[in-house]
Amino acid sequence: MRVFLCLCVLLAAVTANAEKISLVGATVINPADGKVLPNATIVINGDKIERVAMGKQDASTLGKQIECVGKFILPGYIDTHVHFFQSADLFTRPDGADFNSVRPYKDEVAWIKSHLDDVFARYIRCGITSVVDVGGPMWNFEVRKKANATAKAPRVAVAGPLISSVSREKLDLGDPPIVKIDGPDHAREFVRKLAGQKPDLVKIWYIVDKDHPVDSFRPTVRATVEESHAHNIRVAVHATELETARAAIEEGADVLVHSVVDKPVDDAFVKLLKDHGTILCPTLVVFERYGRTFSHRLNLTPEEKAWGNPEVIASLDVTKIPQDKLPDRIKTALAQPDEALDRIKKTYEVALPNLKKLEDAGITIAAGTDAGNVGTIHGPALFREFQLMKEAGLTPMQILQCATANAAKLFGGDTGAHIGKIESGCFADLVILKSNPADDIAHASDIDTVIKNGVVYPADSILR
Repeated sequence: MRVFLCLCVLLAAVTANAEKISLVGATVINPADGKVLPNATIVINGDKIERVAMGKQDASTLGKQIECVGKFILPGYIDTHVHFFQSADLFTRPDGADFNSVRPYKDEVAWIKSHLDDVFARYIRCGITSVVDVGGPMWNFEVRKKANATAKAPRVAVAGPLISSVSREKLDLGDPPIVKIDGPDHAREFVRKLAGQKPDLVKIWYIVDKDHPVDSFRPTVRATVEESHAHNIRVAVHATELETARAAIEEGADVLVHSVVDKPVDDAFVKLLKDHGTILCPTLVVFERYGRTFSHRLNLTPEEKAWGNPEVIASLDVTKIPQDKLPDRIKTALAQPDEALDRIKKTYEVALPNLKKLEDAGITIAAGTDAGNVGTIHGPALFREFQLMKEAGLTPMQILQCATANAAKLFGGDTGAHIGKIESGCFADLVILKSNPADDIAHASDIDTVIKNGVVYPADSILR
């Protein structure tokens, strides 16, 4: 006799040991190829998808059956730009706004390390079953190890400390997340040190200002890329100016981890991206969060308020900080909030059309948030990123592809080859929705159930 289980009573399935189960009757959306399969069955055996089929199936081959009629199933989302060494609270980047007199940075880092399980769970609650940490202290590699040993955690790819032309002493507690590299030889030496930790990426923080012109750091970028590629490690580059991004790609960067925000991208740049097969991660949401937080104009989404860490969110109210302990940057932003909002508006007037042009040109776009930066909330920030991608003119299916199949390419490696798609042999990392995200991307957060590694988590149980 066929036994169907309602999704609302799946708590019994939430165990660390996956079993053979079948999701029956849902509409399966596979953004990798844009196919939508109605009345489909996904058979999961252990941690892998065994098969996907349409129509009536032989019940004896299905194991435990879960009734999913009226539901929509996608691959688990992937956020390709996060930073676990940052909490997203007000105190997490003293190099940008120093609140050491309110909360010493060493206490901030200790709090972050003690709340990793909470951050992991919040990603799972949002249907995010894989993330890429694009740079942090050497203890980032311990975060990857911890995530791999934790059932209710996303898959984690990591880079180590950022290779940069500038230093950030206020972040250096003996294991700095950003390391100033003095020339090509130093770059090669540092990459060799990183290679011992088997990073998924090497990250370059390509900062350009009056003291650091584009060309002055370019030989270091070249050496970093050459040495990384010699160790079969891809290179991701933070480059927010058109000429910096152009230089990074010309030197062999595999990934750009931000949008170009200083000017419209030109056809030569688009061709360069295509010719090199470079992946771009727009990180649109982060561009608004510092300015909005500091000017007390933060507009968190319902998802962020519901699923973000409440302690982090409570910290973001700058009006609660005593006036004499506010950094000058915050005082200025509070006194002139419209200037902060205008800067954000001008950034999006460049970044959003750039994203649309690159998407239309067939560049591989991978969704990412830069979560962990002030006001960019671990987990649900991805849904604000989706909103901004929609404003840029991307369709719901294009956005879903950016957050699944394309993002899996950025994740890379053998794991990347087995996530982001719903097909035989892929990991059983899935999100089950109550409404159709292909109709409206806002439905992407209408989550009923998350499946990670074949283990079923009713959404409302995850953060209990």
